[in-house]
Amino acid sequence: MKQINLFCLPFAGASKYSYAGFAKQFSPIVNVIPVDLPGRGTRFKEDLLVDAIQMTNDIYSQIKNQLDKPYAIYGHSMGTLLGYLLTRKIIENSDPQPLHLFFTGSGGPSILRCKPGERMRYLLPKNDFIAKIKEYGGSPDEILEDDSLMDFFEPILRADFQSIETYIHKESAPFDIPVFVGVGSEEKITGEEVMTWQKETTQQLEMKVFPGKHFFIFDHEKEIAKLIEEKITEIKIYG
Repeated sequence: MKQINLFCLPFAGASKYSYAGFAKQFSPIVNVIPVDLPGRGTRFKEDLLVDAIQMTNDIYSQIKNQLDKPYAIYGHSMGTLLGYLLTRKIIENSDPQPLHLFFTGSGGPSILRCKPGERMRYLLPKNDFIAKIKEYGGSPDEILEDDSLMDFFEPILRADFQSIETYIHKESAPFDIPVFVGVGSEEKITGEEVMTWQKETTQQLEMKVFPGKHFFIFDHEKEIAKLIEEKITEIKIYG
């Protein structure tokens, strides 16, 4: 069986190292390729991007020469929007398509990222912004309460939230690609928001609720990895 590449796209504040534990859960048949954006990880000296389209173009430039091999795409939270936009760009450029899309922690790209009456999170004062980050879980208090560490991470997080909250969705033809969506049982995501992913694929959407808050993925790495591996290895083209 051919090895399958799994491109893992960053959630807000993440670098390629954020998926280190996740990558260890797969068998050798899955080659996990986490992607770094400018301003973090191996690219921390580069200027941050604050636009989802620019982020997508950056990711595409990194992976475009690897699309001739079997692959799937996984994204969590911000990574789901980037995964959607990346897939759309891949199709527009007539590149080989992913065999499967895996998204967790977010409704579809058409949902409002900032509800009416709410202030955009990336514009919040520092204390309010950090309090909002705490609500999501997944960020150790040791980082959130350390001024020097937050001096580094806060601009990254604000840039990522800006890219999400200023994104303007444009309707396009649905993909003919299977899509799996996973959400946490304690997330502030409605079933209706999750089901908006169905508009983006001609195939039947698959959905699963996992116990936990927004960063439930770190409590269920083994289960999520098993699910992804089973789905991408059962596709007959890889037999």
